[in-house]
Amino acid sequence: MTNNNYPITPSLELLKHWEDQLDEGENYDVMLFQAYQAGADQQLEQAAKWLDTCALFSEHLIITPSGDALRQAMRPKPPSLKERALSELDALESMGTCNSDTIRRALEQLPGNH
Repeated sequence: MTNNNYPITPSLELLKHWEDQLDEGENYDVMLFQAYQAGADQQLEQAAKWLDTCALFSEHLIITPSGDALRQAMRPKPPSLKERALSELDALESMGTCNSDTIRRALEQLPGNH
């Protein structure tokens, strides 16, 4: 089961971690989700490494994408609290339920990573 020549093989450390969780009575569903995510993350890393060594050519333009761009596209970060609040404020404004100038200005002054 642990053919280390295959690029999407759990590490021995990860297998040990899962064995320990099983001994502690962890739910199988939780462990399956963890295994699924670990496999997906390894696949993404392999794709990013490949992409870092390649260039994509269109008819008139050479595009050299990076592995980081692929990671961001494949695993987008959820919107920040600020972005969600502004989106909800937009929805309230579109329904005409509030005058939100002060709230919007306050939210826009917050750093973007909240």
